[in-house]
Amino acid sequence: MSEKLSELVKKGESEEVEFKKSTAQLDRALKSVCSFLNHKGGRVYFGISKGKIVGQAVSDQTLKSVSQKIRQRIKPEIIPGIEVLEVEEKRIIEVIISEGKNKPYYLDGIAYKRVGTENVVVPPEELERIILEKRKRYWDSEICEEATLEDIDWGFVKENFIPLYEKTSKKIIESEPVNLLRSLGCIKKDKTTNAGILLFGKNLQKFFINAYIALGRYKEKEIFGEKLDYKEFTRNLFQQIDNCNNYLVEHTALMSKLVPGEVRRRDIPEYGMFSMRELITNAVCHRDYEDQGGKIIIKVFDDRIEFYNIGGLPAWITPENIISEQYSRNPTITKVLAKVEYIEELGEGWDKIIKEHNEHPLNPGMPEIKSTKSSTLVTLFSTKEKFEEERYVLNKRQREIIDYIKKNGRITTSECAGLLKVSNDTSLRELSKLKFLGLIDKEGVGRGTYYVIK
Repeated sequence: MSEKLSELVKKGESEEVEFKKSTAQLDRALKSVCSFLNHKGGRVYFGISKGKIVGQAVSDQTLKSVSQKIRQRIKPEIIPGIEVLEVEEKRIIEVIISEGKNKPYYLDGIAYKRVGTENVVVPPEELERIILEKRKRYWDSEICEEATLEDIDWGFVKENFIPLYEKTSKKIIESEPVNLLRSLGCIKKDKTTNAGILLFGKNLQKFFINAYIALGRYKEKEIFGEKLDYKEFTRNLFQQIDNCNNYLVEHTALMSKLVPGEVRRRDIPEYGMFSMRELITNAVCHRDYEDQGGKIIIKVFDDRIEFYNIGGLPAWITPENIISEQYSRNPTITKVLAKVEYIEELGEGWDKIIKEHNEHPLNPGMPEIKSTKSSTLVTLFSTKEKFEEERYVLNKRQREIIDYIKKNGRITTSECAGLLKVSNDTSLRELSKLKFLGLIDKEGVGRGTYYVIK
């Protein structure tokens, strides 16, 4: 123990360690105790000063005084762990503080937190969030004061959500739609909750200006390269998930392996399709909507997709234990999405993401997770560089063209434009790409030109 403490002294004070010369500095040390309770826990040592072990006079009364002052002046009351250590024939008092389970903690009415080696006052907005979590009054379950029931898109509820709810629950909804939303926590006291607006609102940005997904697609591997596209997915959360996922699927390259002697082929996507949709859904489900200073941002590069979200992982969840731990920042939103199978109700999403990566035939790199106190970044890595020469990279439009020709025997430029709902010029570019790849042939001349499977 003496060796460990000596090494600790050499390293100096940190986010989890504080040194005091003696218990005469107990009043100042109480700020550190309070800060550790509101942070990740820590230890205060009496008998260490300026990088040296100077020792501390210790008696039963000394230890009793330390314990009493901590219990009397810090609320809610705690019982600290206190040890007496023998180092270099000197006695040291060690006060062990675990992370508090009943945050926030106050010293003489003021809440402190640890930032580096400093004890700073917890800002009012952060204090409010801690209090809300403590009371289990989650933000998404609170009433959206500015909204009324007329701000709900009842057409979407009746025509889209209820049929999906009936299909997944295998129950027929006979009561009024308002009763269903009330049972799901989206309506309280005839007022819509924040979750109700986010899930079913006509215009989310009217109330939450940054509640949308911004997506940028880049030609190369860095943001400094050419930007190919920029999209904003607004509308309600269901539509944001669906529309964003459809866009990513459409722009996901496929390795199309032709099977000798057969017309059919095996399509292998550069990204796991479940992983892409799950990460979109996770971002929408777990973002910190109370913080409207930012938005969900997705960046699509030539070799990866980055999913950036407002709201960091809670203290007990890390990139290493994310599969085994559970947490929901927005439990009402999570519950509703789970009811219609947009998200894994038992928290198995990350298990399935890892499973999909392990079973992908091109062995993609595992997703990378980076988290700060205020944001989370998850990166999926492409397998496109592993595509072999005999396989072809096809986008969604090109696959639709191949399937159409297989079914109908041929396709013209105008038929292709109608199929893809694009201009003749765009359809011609897609047809030319397929011809260049050697998958189709061009026959006829002039207005009689058409394309067939090669």
